[in-house]
Amino acid sequence: MNTRIRLVSIFLAVALLWPAPAQAGGTVPEGTKISVVIDQAVSSKTAKMGQTVTGTVLQDVASGGKVVIPRGSAAKLTVSSVQASGRLSTPAKLYLRLRTVTVGGKTYTLSTSSAGRAEGGKGKRDAGFIGGGAAGGAIIGALAGGGKGAAIGAAAGAGAGTAGAAATGKKEIDLPAETKLVFTTRTAIAIN
Repeated sequence: MNTRIRLVSIFLAVALLWPAPAQAGGTVPEGTKISVVIDQAVSSKTAKMGQTVTGTVLQDVASGGKVVIPRGSAAKLTVSSVQASGRLSTPAKLYLRLRTVTVGGKTYTLSTSSAGRAEGGKGKRDAGFIGGGAAGGAIIGALAGGGKGAAIGAAAGAGAGTAGAAATGKKEIDLPAETKLVFTTRTAIAIN
């Protein structure tokens, strides 16, 4: 009998002292940063507008001292802007937007900023290829055939420079799996 009383006493003491798991719930205010790591690779070469990408919330999101979105919550993102790299002047861009998070089995829709990357413009680089080719061709043409040779050489050099710029110009954006992206909420969202 004493053993039973002792076991019940220990059980009650542990039950009372054991912290209850924090229940997610509250409001995520506008302007809150949410870090997400994507679960799959995405490329500006193959991505399509509106394509779904899965991810995981990287850090707890707290509000009022309470965890509202726990770390590890499932997240769904969509491709909000994409442009494959063009040969001469179109730089690649790839942006994603956080659309939903799942907390406690319930899915919540969010309105957030976009996160991603855009390559810098290639205009100056391409102009250097084309202008350098034209100048080189003009010099060689002038040495070989005078004024008329310079004009022919410049045209041929510009053509070669354009071909060089086109051949080396494509640079896509690749976001590998495990890429961290940070989104900012645009509106408050209640999580129950």
